[in-house]
Amino acid sequence: MGKLRGFLEYERVEEETYAVPERIKSYTEFTKEIDNEDLNEQGARCMDCGIPFCHSGCPVGNLIPDFNDAVYKNEWKRANSILHSTNNFPEFTGRLCPAPCESACVLGIIEPPVAIEMIEKYIPERGFKEGWIKPEPPTHRTGKTVAVVGSGPAGLAAAQQLNRAGHSVTVFERDKKVGGLLRYGIPDFKMEKHVIDRRLKILEAEGIKFLTDTNVGVNYEIEKLKEFDAIVLCGGATQKRPLPIPGSDAEGVVQAMEFLKRNNEVVDGLAEPTEKLHAEGKNVIVIGGGDTGSDCVGTSNRHGAKSVTNFEIMPMPSKDRTIENPWPYWPFTLKTSSSHYEGVERNWSISTKEFVKDKEGNLKALKTVNIEWVKGENGRPKLQEVPNSEKEWPCDLVLLALGFTGPEKTLSEQLGLDLDNRTNIKGDESYQTNVPNVFAAGDMRRGQSLIVWAISEGREAAYNVDKFLMGSTKLPTKGKGDLPAA
Repeated sequence: MGKLRGFLEYERVEEETYAVPERIKSYTEFTKEIDNEDLNEQGARCMDCGIPFCHSGCPVGNLIPDFNDAVYKNEWKRANSILHSTNNFPEFTGRLCPAPCESACVLGIIEPPVAIEMIEKYIPERGFKEGWIKPEPPTHRTGKTVAVVGSGPAGLAAAQQLNRAGHSVTVFERDKKVGGLLRYGIPDFKMEKHVIDRRLKILEAEGIKFLTDTNVGVNYEIEKLKEFDAIVLCGGATQKRPLPIPGSDAEGVVQAMEFLKRNNEVVDGLAEPTEKLHAEGKNVIVIGGGDTGSDCVGTSNRHGAKSVTNFEIMPMPSKDRTIENPWPYWPFTLKTSSSHYEGVERNWSISTKEFVKDKEGNLKALKTVNIEWVKGENGRPKLQEVPNSEKEWPCDLVLLALGFTGPEKTLSEQLGLDLDNRTNIKGDESYQTNVPNVFAAGDMRRGQSLIVWAISEGREAAYNVDKFLMGSTKLPTKGKGDLPAA
């Protein structure tokens, strides 16, 4: 724990941000650095709760009270070791994770919870600054080779863990640069890409081989992949969910990830902006109220959109937990992101019925209807349209942020892998598929999920792959990191 009764002395403090008119002029991160003393005090708020429910909320099993206590005591090097014992990339999760640990924090029952995610972000930043985070190549090699397909957080976590076990690891990435959705799906204003590159230098120095522009099963033969002793599939759930309504083929109806990826490539100097994928001067409507939709809102405002509107088919959530949604479960409450604060009109319980095209096939408007959710015959909620609620919205660009339906089928078909009832690659409790030396992790196995789940899955898959190859393993499993000496 932190300081005895520290939670009574100190209030929760969060990072300040630059003003909206200033920050939407660029794609850089817009939080202001918090000073060391404030971070010490935030660590001090971690209370002697007896049972740290934050552990159950954290998919990677971070030892949260331990690193909070170290930060409170100004023992940053020890905090860095504690955090890295369970999380390969805390600089990613400290910026991008929705912090289910904070939702499960015991202090959160009566007060604002401990600022776990903010503390998690600053620990590795201090670690890089002080030179504590450095390559740790294995002392020996096993002679076993492992292919990791996909370089998102699941693939990178699996690769680092397996490399630490002494295996020779090759990571395959079909895009120009390593990082998966970390690089191509997350806007730079949420995480600048030098944060990824900084970590990649560590991984390369540890001996991991990266092959980019290499699409396994397309421009890299599947038979060559089979030459590896083990294969870990971490290609994500990249099949975009369509909206099959009249006019969906209109010029101006765009998938969110196509829009976000292109913008990230433009920011990185890898591509030029195109009229189709740019929001400047346009009435933009984002359909989908999750994180991807929020990222589209922030990006559209930086483009200089004329207006930005957001549709969500679900009802507006309550601001506080309901009796059906008690602590310590994830709170289904109203979330207002930094992008929402930058300018957007939000609409709930609304369904799009048609995209309206002009004579040239360009999008000019869309038609909606209000909906309500009623209890069906089987007791489950069903959608019902509200009579006389039709409306037409002028619109030049629609961004479909509707999520994903599962992984692409190229690898599963060519490797002969079974799928589950959600069309994800089917893996057992050891992440092993029906082909014994092929494992699957991350969104490819569990479906669209969080970055912290991807890292957890990559680590767990690595544990089981090492055990498969060697008969036993010394790699840690969830929440079993080796704590440094006090």
